[in-house]
Amino acid sequence: MGGCFSGDVRGGMEAVGVGGGGRSHGGPAAAQQQGGPNDAVDHFFQARGLRGLYTPVELSFSATKLRNMDAFSKSDPMLVVYTNINGKLEEIGRTEVILNSLEPSWITKATMSYQFEIVQPLIFRIYDVDTKYHHTPVKMLNLSHQDFLGEACCNLSEIVTKFNHSLTLKLRSDCGHGLHGTITVHAEESDSSRTAIEMTLHCLNLENKDVFSKSDPFLRISKLVETAGPIPICKTEVVTNNLNPVWRPITLTSQQYGSKDNPLLVECFDFDSSGDHELIGAFQTTITQLENLYTSKSGANFYSHKGQRKMKGQLFVDKLQEKIQHTFLDYISSGFELNFMVAVDFTASNGDPRVPQSLHYIDPSGRPNSYQQAILGVGEVLQFYDTDRRFPAWGFGAKTQGHVSHCFNLNTATNDCEVVGVEGIMSAYTSSLYSVSLAGPTMFGPVINKAAEIATHSLQYSNNKYFVLLIITDGVLTDIQETKDCIVRASDLPLSILIVGVGNADFKQMEILDADNGKRLESSTGRIATRDIVQFVPMREVQGGPISVVQSLLEELPGQFLQYMRTRGIKPQQQAPAPPGNFLLGVPSCGQV
Repeated sequence: MGGCFSGDVRGGMEAVGVGGGGRSHGGPAAAQQQGGPNDAVDHFFQARGLRGLYTPVELSFSATKLRNMDAFSKSDPMLVVYTNINGKLEEIGRTEVILNSLEPSWITKATMSYQFEIVQPLIFRIYDVDTKYHHTPVKMLNLSHQDFLGEACCNLSEIVTKFNHSLTLKLRSDCGHGLHGTITVHAEESDSSRTAIEMTLHCLNLENKDVFSKSDPFLRISKLVETAGPIPICKTEVVTNNLNPVWRPITLTSQQYGSKDNPLLVECFDFDSSGDHELIGAFQTTITQLENLYTSKSGANFYSHKGQRKMKGQLFVDKLQEKIQHTFLDYISSGFELNFMVAVDFTASNGDPRVPQSLHYIDPSGRPNSYQQAILGVGEVLQFYDTDRRFPAWGFGAKTQGHVSHCFNLNTATNDCEVVGVEGIMSAYTSSLYSVSLAGPTMFGPVINKAAEIATHSLQYSNNKYFVLLIITDGVLTDIQETKDCIVRASDLPLSILIVGVGNADFKQMEILDADNGKRLESSTGRIATRDIVQFVPMREVQGGPISVVQSLLEELPGQFLQYMRTRGIKPQQQAPAPPGNFLLGVPSCGQV
């Protein structure tokens, strides 16, 4: 996740941060820009079907109390790691064979990419390698000829969320029966993912591209790749009407620039609201060369795009320093949690739940409807980041106890808005269909306010909880301005909002709530949202594509989490976290709103 000040890659004015726009609200400008998602590089990956947070992790393995399968010595164990992709096992790697040991600690590691927005099942199988195969490369071993010592399964997220990144699992037979022995898996994140360069840049005597005013310059930095050309990794904000601009600090992670000697392209543009920005000048450089500019206090000349002629103006590096940025996994493994919440649309436009055409129809065959698909998909990912797995669940737009409620507890049998586990949400949802009457209109304000109230209450006790509200809806909002006001207020809180649009309604309003076009929401009082906290996905446009609905929904969440933590100077905990508490204590139940 980039730390650059970037925005809409389609070139909207807010995208590159015009002075006087929304970027100046809600805190120091320099602090606000740090740690946010880098839309320029995200756009590059999205265009190629690659999204979200990819973090390389290295898995180490050890085992204890293995079964002894040899008569005159001990077993010679080897471990094989698999992942399950669409129901098919794919081998990730094999360790070396440890001779004559029932307590092996293997040296060979397995490397894979941790991807937050999907469930990544892992299967570990241990074999006793027969003596006659000891001189055979492990990759060539036929596993059916070796003695099976046991297996264990987990998800990668279950390992990385542990405080020490280690998880011990009991071995089982291939039939699922318990066996003697355990396996311990340890995950280590690459240190390079934490290394970053922070720079402050300015230019002097830029060429004026405007007739009646001065240029509105901004910088774009790209990584040069032989096979793909320039890959944008960072943009500055726009400085309006200025030929000697000074930009706010930008941060480049080592994941973005590679090594310090990898070629980079620095381009300076005159901003145009049409998106047709005019090049002021460009030059090729490296991080090492930028460091030299900083120490020598000299400037770099701009050239035409192909470097054929020298252009007017120079770029200077006022500040350049290496720093360590805490990563998403640093926070999660030190006790920070993502607390899952759900709000379900029970308005009449969904159709009578008793007929198959209804979006709320419960299929006797067990095939989940769109609401169930969204709850299951998002819940299965987020449940591992919430220690007590007690999830607030609400409904809105239904008639309960004789009148329409825009926020009622999905668990209608109790006064508690929380349910236990994803299965608890599914059960409460199903039972609600038979205990409420679908009504309307569609209003988000009350449920967003309730989620914000819980997030606010948690801050009185701890700053290690971040809340994620999933809203599933089929309709057009009747309280669009109130919803905007609620979101703007909530943008200061540890809260993100995921919205899934089901059915065939016109969801243009939802796209306004999602600030992916670079323009942050503005409240009725003129206040600009501190940050983008909404991600909207219309299910009909994503289903059947290369990226799932859940991946599309969750791809921005790690960046939103990091932006909140970094801009507030909240660091990962340095010691084991205290036992989780129930931060809903003292928060009124949703009741009838």
